[in-house]
Formats: sequence, structure tokens, C-alpha cells
Amino acid sequence: MIERLSSSQEELHSAELQEDAEAAGCTRICDCDDRQIVKVTGTLRTVTLRPRAGVPALEAELFDGSGALDVVWLGRRSIVGIEPGRRMIASGRISLSHGRRVLFNPKYELRPLGQEQ
Repeated sequence: MIERLSSSQEELHSAELQEDAEAAGCTRICDCDDRQIVKVTGTLRTVTLRPRAGVPALEAELFDGSGALDVVWLGRRSIVGIEPGRRMIASGRISLSHGRRVLFNPKYELRPLGQEQ
């Protein structure tokens, strides 16, 4: 209990996200390797439209408390429900791009509203 009281809000949020990932049977982002097929969960921190090779691409950063990865949907300008603060589960093959983990065009499931905190 003393540890919880002395932890910062960010540390508590990270611990909660890691517990959520474990409960959902997902891989922690920090444990994902290049070319590995994974199922991860977390909170979307940022969502931006960033063209790649002249093609629109919706890019989001998914954070699970242990690390972050970029989720990229090629050919999409927006997706209903994909917004900062939303929790989601994503699955696909991890790749490394410029030293960051990336999931291109993943299968995804948005977590029900009301589970966000």
C-alpha cells in the first residue's frame, strides 16, 4: 500500500496497463521481437495522418505500460473510434522501422468505452 501511495500517476497507469495486458492474454510490447506474430493491448497515445510513399497512412502509438509501438493503417485517412485515450487490442506481425516496433494493417478490436481511465 505504501508503494502505491508513493508511486506517480504515470507509474500507476503503466502498472494497470500491464495487468490488463496479462489478463487479456497479450504479449507485452517490450517482449515483442522483429517478425514475430503478436497480440498486444494498450492505450492509444497519439493518432496522426502521415503519408508514406505518397499513400495516406493513419498512424497511432499504442502504449501498454512496458513499451510503445506504432500501429499503421495504410490507405486510411481516419477510422471511427481510433482516437487518443482509447484502449484497443491489435494483432499482426511486428516489424522494425527506424528502430521502432510497427504493426502494419493489424487486426484490431476497440475496447468498450467506460474501461478507459
